[in-house]
Amino acid sequence: MRKRKAKKRPLLPDPRFNDQLVTRFVNNLMWDGKKSVAFRIFYDAMDIVESKKTDDEKTALEIWKEALSNVMPHVEVRSRRVGGATFQIPMQIRPDRKVSMAMKWLISYSRKRNEKSMALKLASEVLAAAKEEGAAVKKRVDTHKMAEANKAFSHFRF
Repeated sequence: MRKRKAKKRPLLPDPRFNDQLVTRFVNNLMWDGKKSVAFRIFYDAMDIVESKKTDDEKTALEIWKEALSNVMPHVEVRSRRVGGATFQIPMQIRPDRKVSMAMKWLISYSRKRNEKSMALKLASEVLAAAKEEGAAVKKRVDTHKMAEANKAFSHFRF
């Protein structure tokens, strides 16, 4: 690389749960720099999860973290050109990329749901992902299936 690697800027923990992961999620959820709106959406979604949950031992934050871990992929396929052909090569994913992919999938599939408000959409997707169902979990399963199907090309790793 010509330039040196950019240093990671520290994230401040969120005010309600005091968790950096929540701030990272809200940063992904945010549109047009409207962070207070994104925080409101997230906290409203957590309140909805708290009211809809069936398990009494877990808090809404624990359910959200479980949903995030259920959506997290472990392998992905990357395109690699060998000879004249392009192969899909399965690769392990770095831990920070796993988390960011899970967050992005959870948010994007929440936006595509058919509920009234974004908080309701997010809460529904989180509850579905915590039960290992829903579109975001399906995306992870499809990614794993794709990697499994292309396991034969793993000797082309770069």
